[in-house]
Amino acid sequence: MKYIFKIKYWIIVSFLFICACKKVITVSLNDAAPTIVIEGNISNEAGPYQVKVTRSISYTSDNIYPGVTGAIVTIKDDSTGITDVLTENPNGIYITNKTVGASGHNYHLYVKSDGKEYAAQSKMPQQVMMDSITFLTNSGFGKINVSPQPNFQDPIGVYNAYQFLETYHGVPSKQIFVLDDEFSDGRYVVRPLRNDSTYIQSGDVVQLEMRCIDKNIFNFLKELNRQDPTNGQPTSPSNPTSNISNGALGYFSAHTTQKVKAVYH
Repeated sequence: MKYIFKIKYWIIVSFLFICACKKVITVSLNDAAPTIVIEGNISNEAGPYQVKVTRSISYTSDNIYPGVTGAIVTIKDDSTGITDVLTENPNGIYITNKTVGASGHNYHLYVKSDGKEYAAQSKMPQQVMMDSITFLTNSGFGKINVSPQPNFQDPIGVYNAYQFLETYHGVPSKQIFVLDDEFSDGRYVVRPLRNDSTYIQSGDVVQLEMRCIDKNIFNFLKELNRQDPTNGQPTSPSNPTSNISNGALGYFSAHTTQKVKAVYH
């Protein structure tokens, strides 16, 4: 996951749409001071789970985030009272030993590194199950676009937020798909995941992973989606709002997960 740092910038953009050609965007950016990046996930699938602790790099450096060694990483489950001290592995990966992911449980993450402490919390929502995957087909500009559609019943009277991860030909999509039930509470949802899906052909297998996420993670991913240029969204010179304290970048998410496959015909 890439982060865009708060820095002085200027962007000169020229848009030229001729024969589907794209004009190069020239961007000039100053370097930003390295910042700790924490990415942690707990799901309702069997563990162990991992927390990745790295150090951000300057914008002009290669896309390599060096792992942070010697950190003390713990996770506490409020529901069970269990505190888990994670085991350090290479490349800044810290692995759980006792943590069990379960809906309704509230988890606290604590990271100590270089004399600083960082904290986050995330409550795993109740799971909403995807019924099936269908496909929406439309054509335009000489292409046929195919959008997979997760189908599911949103529970009534309770806030729900969802993230979808798409995989085709075994390759995960880089695009971010999130939605909440602000306008669909209690409804049956059929929502196309619109992207450049001209790669989906008859007979192809598409997998969707449906995650039920908490509101803080929904807001984080929504902001990241707006800022990530790979999603065709405007780029902002700021970082998405993390649920981790003390100025850390990244996120800590306790979420449910379900994977469903479908064949496009």
